[in-house]
Amino acid sequence: MSRSIGLAHIIRHDDGTTSGVWGLYTLQSAFQPIFAFKEGKLSVAAFEGLIRPFRDGEAQSPMTFFSTCPAADRLHIEALTRTLHLLNAGACLPREASIFVNFDPSVFTERAVADNALREMRLVLHEAGIDPGRVVCEVTEQRSASQETLHGFVAALRGNGFRIAVDDYGADDSDINRIKELRPDIVKFDALWITQLMESGAGFALLTSMVKSFEEQGIRTVFEGIEEGWQLELAEKSGASMVQGFVLARPELAPTSFRVFAKSNPDPVAAASDAPTARTVAPRTARSTKTFGRRVTP
Repeated sequence: MSRSIGLAHIIRHDDGTTSGVWGLYTLQSAFQPIFAFKEGKLSVAAFEGLIRPFRDGEAQSPMTFFSTCPAADRLHIEALTRTLHLLNAGACLPREASIFVNFDPSVFTERAVADNALREMRLVLHEAGIDPGRVVCEVTEQRSASQETLHGFVAALRGNGFRIAVDDYGADDSDINRIKELRPDIVKFDALWITQLMESGAGFALLTSMVKSFEEQGIRTVFEGIEEGWQLELAEKSGASMVQGFVLARPELAPTSFRVFAKSNPDPVAAASDAPTARTVAPRTARSTKTFGRRVTP
Protein backbone atom coordinates (compact mmCIF):
# COMPACT_ATOMS: atom_id res chain seq x y z
CA MET A 1 0.00 0.00 0.00
CA SER A 2 1.23 3.52 -0.73
CA ARG A 3 2.48 5.52 2.23
CA SER A 4 -0.21 8.16 2.43
CA ILE A 5 -0.12 10.91 5.03
CA GLY A 6 -2.79 9.09 7.02
CA LEU A 7 -1.03 5.71 6.97
CA ALA A 8 2.44 7.14 7.60
CA HIS A 9 1.40 8.31 11.08
CA ILE A 10 -0.35 5.07 12.10
CA ILE A 11 0.70 2.74 14.93
CA ARG A 12 -0.78 -0.76 14.86
CA HIS A 13 -1.47 -2.63 18.09
CA ASP A 14 -1.65 -6.33 18.93
CA ASP A 15 -5.39 -6.15 19.64
CA GLY A 16 -6.04 -5.14 16.02
CA THR A 17 -6.66 -1.46 16.72
CA THR A 18 -4.59 1.49 15.56
CA SER A 19 -3.61 4.85 17.01
CA GLY A 20 -1.99 7.87 15.40
CA VAL A 21 0.88 10.18 16.18
CA TRP A 22 1.00 13.87 15.35
CA GLY A 23 3.75 15.92 16.96
CA LEU A 24 3.51 15.54 20.73
CA TYR A 25 0.05 13.98 20.55
CA THR A 26 -1.14 10.40 20.39
CA LEU A 27 -4.54 10.15 18.71
CA GLN A 28 -7.13 7.47 19.40
CA SER A 29 -10.52 6.70 17.89
CA ALA A 30 -13.67 6.76 19.96
CA PHE A 31 -17.05 5.68 18.63
CA GLN A 32 -20.52 6.71 19.72
CA PRO A 33 -23.60 4.71 18.64
CA ILE A 34 -26.46 6.31 16.71
CA PHE A 35 -29.80 4.65 17.41
CA ALA A 36 -32.89 4.26 15.21
CA PHE A 37 -36.47 4.17 16.46
CA LYS A 38 -38.39 0.97 15.79
CA GLU A 39 -41.80 0.15 17.22
CA GLY A 40 -41.22 1.73 20.61
CA LYS A 41 -37.67 0.43 20.93
CA LEU A 42 -34.23 1.59 19.83
CA SER A 43 -31.71 -0.35 17.77
CA VAL A 44 -28.18 0.65 16.80
CA ALA A 45 -28.05 2.00 13.26
CA ALA A 46 -24.53 3.46 13.02
CA PHE A 47 -21.47 4.79 14.84
CA GLU A 48 -19.77 8.18 14.66
CA GLY A 49 -15.98 8.33 14.75
CA LEU A 50 -14.60 10.88 17.23
CA ILE A 51 -10.94 11.76 17.78
CA ARG A 52 -9.46 11.61 21.28
CA PRO A 53 -6.01 13.23 21.71
CA PHE A 54 -3.51 12.36 24.47
CA ARG A 55 -0.31 14.15 25.47
CA ASP A 56 2.19 12.49 27.80
CA GLY A 57 -0.51 9.96 28.58
CA GLU A 58 -3.04 12.61 29.65
CA ALA A 59 -6.30 13.08 27.80
CA GLN A 60 -6.69 16.44 26.03
CA SER A 61 -9.78 18.02 24.53
CA PRO A 62 -10.07 17.77 20.74
CA MET A 63 -10.36 21.57 20.64
CA THR A 64 -7.00 21.89 22.41
CA PHE A 65 -5.36 19.58 19.91
CA PHE A 66 -6.83 21.20 16.80
CA SER A 67 -5.99 24.70 18.09
CA THR A 68 -2.29 23.76 18.07
CA CYS A 69 -2.37 22.56 14.46
CA PRO A 70 -1.28 25.03 11.78
CA ALA A 71 -3.82 25.61 9.03
CA ALA A 72 -1.38 24.12 6.52
CA ASP A 73 -1.57 20.78 8.37
CA ARG A 74 -5.35 20.48 8.57
CA LEU A 75 -5.70 18.50 5.36
CA HIS A 76 -3.19 15.91 6.59
CA ILE A 77 -4.75 15.72 10.05
CA GLU A 78 -8.17 15.24 8.47
CA ALA A 79 -6.77 12.29 6.50
CA LEU A 80 -5.14 10.85 9.60
CA THR A 81 -8.28 11.00 11.75
CA ARG A 82 -10.46 9.42 9.06
CA THR A 83 -7.85 6.70 8.54
CA LEU A 84 -7.88 5.92 12.26
CA HIS A 85 -11.65 5.76 12.43
CA LEU A 86 -12.02 3.51 9.40
CA LEU A 87 -9.26 1.08 10.38
CA ASN A 88 -10.62 0.86 13.93
CA ALA A 89 -14.19 0.48 12.69
CA GLY A 90 -13.07 -2.47 10.61
CA ALA A 91 -11.36 -3.98 13.65
CA CYS A 92 -13.93 -3.53 16.41
CA LEU A 93 -17.41 -2.53 15.19
CA PRO A 94 -20.28 -4.69 13.90
CA ARG A 95 -19.57 -5.39 10.25
CA GLU A 96 -22.97 -4.24 9.04
CA ALA A 97 -22.99 -0.92 10.91
CA SER A 98 -22.67 2.37 9.08
CA ILE A 99 -19.82 4.71 10.05
CA PHE A 100 -20.05 8.50 10.19
CA VAL A 101 -16.79 10.38 9.50
CA ASN A 102 -16.21 14.13 9.21
CA PHE A 103 -15.04 16.15 6.21
CA ASP A 104 -14.05 19.80 6.58
CA PRO A 105 -14.88 21.48 3.23
CA SER A 106 -12.41 24.31 3.84
CA VAL A 107 -9.38 22.07 3.33
CA PHE A 108 -10.40 20.91 -0.14
CA THR A 109 -9.19 23.89 -2.09
CA GLU A 110 -9.26 22.30 -5.53
CA ARG A 111 -10.50 19.17 -7.27
CA ALA A 112 -7.06 17.52 -7.38
CA VAL A 113 -6.82 17.73 -3.57
CA ALA A 114 -10.23 16.10 -3.21
CA ASP A 115 -9.41 13.38 -5.73
CA ASN A 116 -6.22 12.51 -3.86
CA ALA A 117 -8.08 12.36 -0.52
CA LEU A 118 -10.69 10.02 -1.98
CA ARG A 119 -8.03 7.81 -3.56
CA GLU A 120 -6.33 7.40 -0.18
CA MET A 121 -9.67 6.75 1.49
CA ARG A 122 -10.44 3.92 -0.93
CA LEU A 123 -7.10 2.31 -0.04
CA VAL A 124 -7.90 2.54 3.66
CA LEU A 125 -11.39 1.10 3.16
CA HIS A 126 -9.90 -1.81 1.23
CA GLU A 127 -7.47 -2.53 4.06
CA ALA A 128 -10.21 -2.20 6.69
CA GLY A 129 -12.59 -4.45 4.76
CA ILE A 130 -15.32 -1.79 4.73
CA ASP A 131 -17.70 -1.31 1.81
CA PRO A 132 -18.05 2.37 0.78
CA GLY A 133 -21.81 2.05 1.17
CA ARG A 134 -21.33 1.81 4.95
CA VAL A 135 -19.63 5.21 5.11
CA VAL A 136 -21.57 8.41 5.79
CA CYS A 137 -19.53 11.56 5.12
CA GLU A 138 -20.49 14.41 7.46
CA VAL A 139 -19.95 17.76 5.76
CA THR A 140 -19.19 20.20 8.56
CA GLU A 141 -20.02 23.91 8.69
CA GLN A 142 -16.66 25.31 7.62
CA ARG A 143 -16.70 27.22 4.37
CA SER A 144 -15.23 25.67 1.26
CA ALA A 145 -12.81 27.57 -0.98
CA SER A 146 -15.73 27.94 -3.37
CA GLN A 147 -19.24 26.56 -3.72
CA GLU A 148 -18.27 25.00 -7.03
CA THR A 149 -15.40 23.14 -5.35
CA LEU A 150 -17.70 21.99 -2.54
CA HIS A 151 -20.40 20.75 -4.90
CA GLY A 152 -17.83 18.95 -7.00
CA PHE A 153 -16.37 17.30 -3.92
CA VAL A 154 -19.77 16.14 -2.66
CA ALA A 155 -20.54 14.76 -6.13
CA ALA A 156 -17.23 12.88 -6.02
CA LEU A 157 -18.13 11.42 -2.62
CA ARG A 158 -21.41 10.17 -4.03
CA GLY A 159 -19.65 8.85 -7.11
CA ASN A 160 -17.46 6.73 -4.83
CA GLY A 161 -20.50 5.17 -3.19
CA PHE A 162 -20.53 7.21 0.03
CA ARG A 163 -23.61 8.80 1.59
CA ILE A 164 -23.75 12.47 2.59
CA ALA A 165 -24.81 14.01 5.91
CA VAL A 166 -25.08 17.71 6.71
CA ASP A 167 -23.87 18.29 10.27
CA ASP A 168 -25.04 20.82 12.89
CA TYR A 169 -28.20 21.86 11.08
CA GLY A 170 -29.76 24.92 12.74
CA ALA A 171 -31.96 27.91 12.15
CA ASP A 172 -29.72 29.96 9.85
CA ASP A 173 -30.56 30.60 6.22
CA SER A 174 -27.14 29.20 5.34
CA ASP A 175 -28.23 25.82 6.71
CA ILE A 176 -31.36 25.79 4.57
CA ASN A 177 -29.25 26.62 1.53
CA ARG A 178 -26.83 23.81 2.37
CA ILE A 179 -29.69 21.33 2.25
CA LYS A 180 -30.96 22.64 -1.08
CA GLU A 181 -27.50 22.66 -2.65
CA LEU A 182 -26.01 19.45 -1.28
CA ARG A 183 -29.16 17.28 -1.27
CA PRO A 184 -27.88 15.12 1.58
CA ASP A 185 -29.06 11.66 2.55
CA ILE A 186 -29.05 12.60 6.24
CA VAL A 187 -29.39 15.81 8.28
CA LYS A 188 -27.97 15.97 11.81
CA PHE A 189 -29.73 18.62 13.90
CA ASP A 190 -27.65 20.86 16.16
CA ALA A 191 -28.01 19.72 19.79
CA LEU A 192 -28.42 23.15 21.40
CA TRP A 193 -30.94 24.29 18.80
CA ILE A 194 -33.24 21.26 19.11
CA THR A 195 -33.15 21.55 22.92
CA GLN A 196 -34.26 25.18 22.67
CA LEU A 197 -37.10 24.21 20.31
CA MET A 198 -38.21 21.44 22.64
CA GLU A 199 -38.69 23.97 25.45
CA SER A 200 -41.97 25.27 24.02
CA GLY A 201 -45.00 23.92 22.22
CA ALA A 202 -44.51 26.27 19.28
CA GLY A 203 -40.83 25.33 18.98
CA PHE A 204 -41.60 21.63 19.10
CA ALA A 205 -44.28 22.04 16.42
CA LEU A 206 -41.69 23.74 14.17
CA LEU A 207 -39.19 20.96 14.83
CA THR A 208 -41.76 18.29 13.98
CA SER A 209 -42.70 20.11 10.78
CA MET A 210 -39.06 20.27 9.64
CA VAL A 211 -38.52 16.58 10.36
CA LYS A 212 -41.63 15.69 8.37
CA SER A 213 -40.49 17.87 5.45
CA PHE A 214 -37.08 16.17 5.34
CA GLU A 215 -38.57 12.70 5.61
CA GLU A 216 -40.93 13.45 2.71
CA GLN A 217 -37.85 14.34 0.64
CA GLY A 218 -36.23 11.02 1.54
CA ILE A 219 -33.78 12.66 3.96
CA ARG A 220 -33.13 10.87 7.24
CA THR A 221 -32.80 12.95 10.41
CA VAL A 222 -30.54 12.58 13.45
CA PHE A 223 -31.00 14.45 16.73
CA GLU A 224 -27.60 14.91 18.39
CA GLY A 225 -26.76 15.66 22.00
CA ILE A 226 -29.69 13.82 23.59
CA GLU A 227 -28.74 13.83 27.27
CA GLU A 228 -32.03 13.50 29.17
CA GLY A 229 -35.02 11.19 28.99
CA TRP A 230 -37.50 13.96 28.18
CA GLN A 231 -35.46 14.91 25.11
CA LEU A 232 -35.50 11.31 23.92
CA GLU A 233 -39.26 11.09 24.29
CA LEU A 234 -39.82 14.28 22.31
CA ALA A 235 -37.33 13.18 19.65
CA GLU A 236 -39.39 10.05 19.06
CA LYS A 237 -42.63 12.03 19.09
CA SER A 238 -41.22 14.47 16.51
CA GLY A 239 -40.69 11.65 14.02
CA ALA A 240 -36.88 11.87 13.97
CA SER A 241 -35.26 8.85 12.30
CA MET A 242 -32.31 8.52 14.66
CA VAL A 243 -30.89 9.83 17.94
CA GLN A 244 -27.45 10.14 19.48
CA GLY A 245 -26.38 11.21 22.94
CA PHE A 246 -25.12 10.42 26.43
CA VAL A 247 -28.56 9.30 27.68
CA LEU A 248 -28.21 6.33 25.30
CA ALA A 249 -24.49 5.61 25.08
CA ARG A 250 -21.25 7.48 25.64
CA PRO A 251 -18.34 7.28 23.19
CA GLU A 252 -15.92 4.42 23.80
CA LEU A 253 -12.26 4.25 22.83
CA ALA A 254 -11.33 1.50 20.40
CA PRO A 255 -11.44 -1.41 21.00
CA THR A 256 -15.06 -0.93 22.02
CA SER A 257 -17.67 -3.25 23.50
CA PHE A 258 -20.06 -2.40 20.67
CA ARG A 259 -19.85 -5.72 18.82
CA VAL A 260 -22.75 -6.80 21.04
CA PHE A 261 -24.94 -4.64 18.79
CA ALA A 262 -24.27 -6.76 15.70
CA LYS A 263 -27.37 -7.60 13.64
CA SER A 264 -28.29 -8.90 10.23
CA ASN A 265 -29.65 -5.72 8.62
CA PRO A 266 -27.32 -4.93 5.66
CA ASP A 267 -27.94 -1.17 5.51
CA PRO A 268 -29.25 0.11 8.85
CA VAL A 269 -28.98 3.84 8.16
CA ALA A 270 -30.52 3.85 4.71
CA ALA A 271 -33.45 1.81 6.00
CA ALA A 272 -33.46 2.82 9.64
CA SER A 273 -37.23 2.85 9.98
CA ASP A 274 -37.46 -0.71 8.62
CA ALA A 275 -34.47 -2.17 10.48
CA PRO A 276 -35.08 -5.38 12.47
CA THR A 277 -34.36 -5.07 16.16
CA ALA A 278 -31.65 -7.51 17.16
CA ARG A 279 -30.07 -5.78 20.12
CA THR A 280 -32.23 -3.11 21.70
CA VAL A 281 -32.04 -0.50 24.38
CA ALA A 282 -34.58 -0.65 27.20
CA PRO A 283 -38.23 -0.64 26.07
CA ARG A 284 -40.01 2.68 26.10
CA THR A 285 -41.70 3.57 29.36
CA ALA A 286 -45.19 4.99 29.65
CA ARG A 287 -45.56 8.61 28.61
CA SER A 288 -45.80 11.21 31.34
CA THR A 289 -48.32 14.01 31.20
CA LYS A 290 -45.47 16.51 30.75
CA THR A 291 -45.18 17.28 27.05
CA PHE A 292 -42.70 20.13 26.63
CA GLY A 293 -39.69 21.37 28.55
CA ARG A 294 -37.58 19.73 31.25
CA ARG A 295 -39.10 17.41 33.77
CA VAL A 296 -39.44 18.89 37.25
CA THR A 297 -39.47 16.50 40.18
CA PRO A 298 -42.18 17.46 42.68
